[in-house]
Amino acid sequence: MNTISTGAVARAVQEAHESEWAFVLAATARVAADLDLAEDCVQDAYAKALVHWQEQGIPRRPGAWLTTVATRRALEHRRRAAVSERKLPLLMPDPVDDAEVAAGVFPDDRLRLVFTCCHPALAQEAQIALTLRLVCGLSSGEIAKAFLVKETAMQARITRAKHKISQTGIAYRIPRLTDLPERIDVVLDVVHLVYTAGHTAADGDGLTRPDLARRGLDLARMVRLLLPDSGEAAALLALILLTQARQAARVDGAGQLVLMEDQDRAVWDRSLIAEGLELVHEALARPAGRFGLMAAIAAVHAEAERWEDTDWAEILGLYDLLLARWPSPVVALNRVVALSYVDGPEAGLVALQLLADNPALSTYPYLASTRAELLRRTGRDAESRAAYEEALAFTSNVVEAEFLMRRIRRDA
Repeated sequence: MNTISTGAVARAVQEAHESEWAFVLAATARVAADLDLAEDCVQDAYAKALVHWQEQGIPRRPGAWLTTVATRRALEHRRRAAVSERKLPLLMPDPVDDAEVAAGVFPDDRLRLVFTCCHPALAQEAQIALTLRLVCGLSSGEIAKAFLVKETAMQARITRAKHKISQTGIAYRIPRLTDLPERIDVVLDVVHLVYTAGHTAADGDGLTRPDLARRGLDLARMVRLLLPDSGEAAALLALILLTQARQAARVDGAGQLVLMEDQDRAVWDRSLIAEGLELVHEALARPAGRFGLMAAIAAVHAEAERWEDTDWAEILGLYDLLLARWPSPVVALNRVVALSYVDGPEAGLVALQLLADNPALSTYPYLASTRAELLRRTGRDAESRAAYEEALAFTSNVVEAEFLMRRIRRDA
């Protein structure tokens, strides 16, 4: 038998890691009854693939091959260590959930993994870290780099989360149908936070963290696949697709930030927009939740051929609905921007003043930058420059900081 080149095998293993990791780990975790053991077995399976696939050929179904190897190793380890007598309670799904899966209510074990990582008993930072580690297969070092913390700190965060899962007996199972709506919200929040962290980096030299944004999009696609009847899962995927479609236009050739009003819309990804708009229509056929309304706002922007064509009255109405459903200070701030394009910048400044004392926005740079833009539009350049300087003091992203400095120099 002719061996396959090392490069071809390495690419196949990498592709299987990106597309099959969650499936393989989720299936192995059920057998291993231990998250750490499951990770070890899956990592070992991928390492073996580098050797076996070169000698025996790349299997037609790489995920099935990896799952077989990983689960066999987990079973062997359990037999040797007699794990069945002291297994972790969280990883033993109850009969009700198994019956639901058998009945076809849920498609595969990845949901168990996702809901375990996003359990509400865990802190939000731990939910995100576990999701990236276990569902996406990122290393502790990769996650630490994405969130600008030391690898040792991220390892400790993940270890504490796993320990809490085992100590508190968090079940490795899909929530019962009666608990599902609330638990889905937590999962969607985590996926949205992962994408948001990649879409605009909180710190660093680049405007975005592309790998993290791609992981968020991949997670949204997975959740949509696993929860096909959830309108909010469809809406979240739509929101991310419509947002990601604008990504290439957000910086110019020199790497400088370009506001949406100045973006070249010919650069927007029309295939992502078409997919997102179709999902928006599907999501809004059901009662709209938070992500449905956010996706609808993104759709209005996507459908405008020019900035001047933006239907700000519709956007304002959608923000009114969103604010009533989700009274977030950030939503209120975004509503101010829409209001300023409907009733004018002076009306926006009046509405913005009502948010000035909100402690959640006290160090939020977009509050000051929004005030600066509104002041600029009213011709109050000196006040606008001071507001830009305030925003700059709270901005850690280099690309955004350079944009603010250009505004300051322009108004000087």
